[in-house]
Amino acid sequence: MKKLKISNIIVHLLLLAGVVIVAFPFVWMILSSVKSLPDFFRFSFWPEKLDFSAYKFIFEETEFFRWYWNSIVVAVIVTITNLIFCSLIGYTLAKFQFSGRKVIFLLILSTMMIPTEMLVIPWFVMSSDYGWVDTYWGILFPGIMEAFGVFLMRQFMSGIPDDLLDAARIDGMGEFKIWWRIAMPQVKPALSALGILTFLGNWNAYLWPVIVTSTSDMRTLPVGISLYGTSDSTGIMWNTIMGMSTLAVVPMIIVFLFFQRKIVEGISLTGVKG
Repeated sequence: MKKLKISNIIVHLLLLAGVVIVAFPFVWMILSSVKSLPDFFRFSFWPEKLDFSAYKFIFEETEFFRWYWNSIVVAVIVTITNLIFCSLIGYTLAKFQFSGRKVIFLLILSTMMIPTEMLVIPWFVMSSDYGWVDTYWGILFPGIMEAFGVFLMRQFMSGIPDDLLDAARIDGMGEFKIWWRIAMPQVKPALSALGILTFLGNWNAYLWPVIVTSTSDMRTLPVGISLYGTSDSTGIMWNTIMGMSTLAVVPMIIVFLFFQRKIVEGISLTGVKG
């Protein structure tokens, strides 16, 4: 019993140390956002005096809210399209027998092995040819449907009993209605995991948006924040960067607070379901 208590204390101490390590950069970012620039370079953890000049600059001198809106539009649309298209394709590959089904699935999976850095050149050439540069569609189209989502949904759709779907067909339901009314409710955990991971991934996306956008009106939040990470005559505005970053994590905090159980479940599901 005594050994058990000691082991529990050790586990809790390790967890506490992990929380401190993970939370420290986040707390430091928030505190740094309410420092003046000279105070920031004192490298002290606590601000000498609360200074909200960074937030005043953000709200009055930048297009922060426009960038915020762009990120919301991109993240929400890409999340919705992934849930629809990936589940449709996953259902088709899992529940329909046709020649080349396995080859198509393997080809989709093979795209996961191609680094994004290798894809941005053909993406940009295509965007330039079709006039998609500096448009919402130009930012959106690479993420409209992702191989990981197809893989995840196909694995879960495979677990739906065929007898359930056959019963719906006997009752006269069409395939699209079966997918929507029967299959989709059966894979809600996978849909939740895919939606959360897709939203967070696109909210933080930087590489492709910074390449395909050329005007301030179309920049997403990560791209807009990065503008203040380059030195000029006034130096790098670190407190402004910290203020923008603090405001940028608000949607992620909201998503986590409301869906934390689904996030943990989704992470475990992506590695367990086979």
